[in-house]
Amino acid sequence: MTDHIIMNLHDSIAEIIINRPEKMNAITPEMSEDLARICADIDKDDGVRVVLLRGAGERAFCAGSDLKSLESYDSAWAFRNRVEYGATLRSLRKPVVAALQGWVLGGGLEIMLGADLRVAGTGARFGAPEVIRGWVGGGGASQFLPRLVGYGQAMRLLLTGDHIDAKEAFSLGLVEYLVEDDAVYETARALCRKLAGYSPLAVQSVKAAVRAALSMPLEAGMKYENELTSLCFAAGNYQEGSSAFGEKRPTKYAED
Repeated sequence: MTDHIIMNLHDSIAEIIINRPEKMNAITPEMSEDLARICADIDKDDGVRVVLLRGAGERAFCAGSDLKSLESYDSAWAFRNRVEYGATLRSLRKPVVAALQGWVLGGGLEIMLGADLRVAGTGARFGAPEVIRGWVGGGGASQFLPRLVGYGQAMRLLLTGDHIDAKEAFSLGLVEYLVEDDAVYETARALCRKLAGYSPLAVQSVKAAVRAALSMPLEAGMKYENELTSLCFAAGNYQEGSSAFGEKRPTKYAED
């Protein structure tokens, strides 16, 4: 393990910090492996209900892959079999909230796309510059950007490599919350605390159902949703939700 990927646990919230601010939090292969191990541990830990993802410092959330470290792959086959950090974040069953400040570029954009909710500061800047360097991003931008912002806007960002500011990202639907830079972290933390107060089974079922909608035909997706709903009812969480509503109090869910 390096000290470039840090995980702290506070009140059922696992906070993952990409900790390489001197390099704009660019990610090396070793950092990808650390991130994969941390995410696997988070999914196995029932005490973790929500994940908060951020970059260290204010200059960048993440500038993507450390280009110099790409030289460490001795062949295209080795690169093909790498640990892909964008996919690692997307594989988490628990909801992920990304707190975004500064530059969000390339693989950093792809990590952000793997989150479920995104809180951006007004000073954040977004871009997919891979085409300028001579390749296409391999962490999901070409697949998830069209689903999030539509074909035309995705093509504009991916074909030109142009940067956009936070206000435009918010207007396109690339991020869900836009706040002042000094409010990004606390806004993201408050959102995590809110989600952590809900039934873990219900929250993870919502994520599973919506993710399934990205790849399933409608009819299959509807059936899958119904199975998840039945699972939630079988677990009995609805009883606490109904009681709390009737008693006009907050819900109190034990670990599912």
